[in-house]
Amino acid sequence: MDLEKHPAAPAPAELRASDADRDRIAEILADALAEGRLDADEHSERLDSLYAVKTVGELEVLVRDLPVPGTDHTPAAHPVPAAAAPAATETVVAVCSSSARRGRWRPGPHTRAVSVMGDITIDLTEAVFAQQVTEINVVSVLGNVEILVPENVALRGYGSGFLGNFEVRGQGRAETDPQAPVVIVRGFSLLGNIEARPKLGARLVDLARKLRKRTDG
Repeated sequence: MDLEKHPAAPAPAELRASDADRDRIAEILADALAEGRLDADEHSERLDSLYAVKTVGELEVLVRDLPVPGTDHTPAAHPVPAAAAPAATETVVAVCSSSARRGRWRPGPHTRAVSVMGDITIDLTEAVFAQQVTEINVVSVLGNVEILVPENVALRGYGSGFLGNFEVRGQGRAETDPQAPVVIVRGFSLLGNIEARPKLGARLVDLARKLRKRTDG
């Protein structure tokens, strides 16, 4: 008989939330916004909470009053399948060099940028957004990272610098277009520079039509 004590497995609601969990909740919130179940302020508030909470249970609270996509009245909260695979993360690295992503490209839900005494440019002004929420995680050590977005894309930043700079400009510019894609920049700069800003004159002109087509389809 094995008398060794083992810690009890955490309940599903107590599990730490994964990137796939957050993507699922972000999709439910996007659908609710497109259907008029949430207004722009409610959607923005819940989206901010989405990236602040830690557990699956806390994520489910954000959508417990919303239906599962594709239904009208079924509550959205349900356990996450154990086999759900996290979305792939693209990595951009510059070590004593330079690297860039620009032009007509399709960013994934998660991009990681690491600059060590190098320069990185991530230009989303001509990007094709396949999801509403795109998150970019940045680390800069004695390096420089610049992120450009269309001026009608919602831009949010969460980060800091130690003897360095972390700056996200133009937050809130897209509030007039509540269905706009959201780009979230998280980062830490050590003796380096991280800057994210909208590029004036660069716009995605068919945001609402694309999102409504995705919801209706």
